[in-house]
Amino acid sequence: MTAETGTAVYIYGVLPGDVTFKEQPAGLGDPPSPVRLVPYRDIAALVSDVDPARPLDSPDDLLVHQTLLDASAAAVPVLPVRFGAVVPDEEAVITELLEPSYDEFSAALAELDGFQEYIVQGRYVQEAILAEILAEDPEAAALAAQTFDADPDATHDGRIQLKGLISERLADKRALDTRQLGDALASQASTSVVRPPADELEAVHTAFLVKATDVDQMVSAARELAAGWEGRVELRIVGPVAAYDFVGTSGTALGD
Repeated sequence: MTAETGTAVYIYGVLPGDVTFKEQPAGLGDPPSPVRLVPYRDIAALVSDVDPARPLDSPDDLLVHQTLLDASAAAVPVLPVRFGAVVPDEEAVITELLEPSYDEFSAALAELDGFQEYIVQGRYVQEAILAEILAEDPEAAALAAQTFDADPDATHDGRIQLKGLISERLADKRALDTRQLGDALASQASTSVVRPPADELEAVHTAFLVKATDVDQMVSAARELAAGWEGRVELRIVGPVAAYDFVGTSGTALGD
């Protein structure tokens, strides 16, 4: 904490050092604290002042952190630092983060230069996917017929068995659909990371690292796939976002 101001320094991420702001971004705090850069050689940390006595644990705080990083990622390579990273002052930003990890950060920023991360996420339309499973699986269809409108106590075992079968078939379909999504975007994406499903109705959830010059083609390919899945999977594209899925920096430890 700086003795002069009584504030600490919050770190959002690491960027190239020649970044300039067209408009001054607003960071955490109430009122929001102005965001600035702490430079070191040819890289810099994106930071703002925070009150060290104020907990940083609200959904609004996390949203500010993510929004600022995603907005930055639309223009320049960004290495995100884990939410909640606070150090006493600007000197600590350099000595604890930028200086010891300079080579790692420089290499990672160079690898991300010209690329952006996009997330493609889809959810099954429940009625449609259940109908599809029952049409394809005679065992599941028979169990559904036996348990439909029947006494819950009398059909307890059958309902449990049906639930397990449907869960297995959903997992099979998720794997196939995830592979189809990856194949559809393979020519536009440099690499990809499959994220685990949030729940059983999540059909696909994959992060793609895409050249900025190939984004339009990637979006077109995803929309073409979405058209083929219409009524079965509701697909959405999110991005560009900070490349959480494609960088691993020592800076994340500051948020632990």
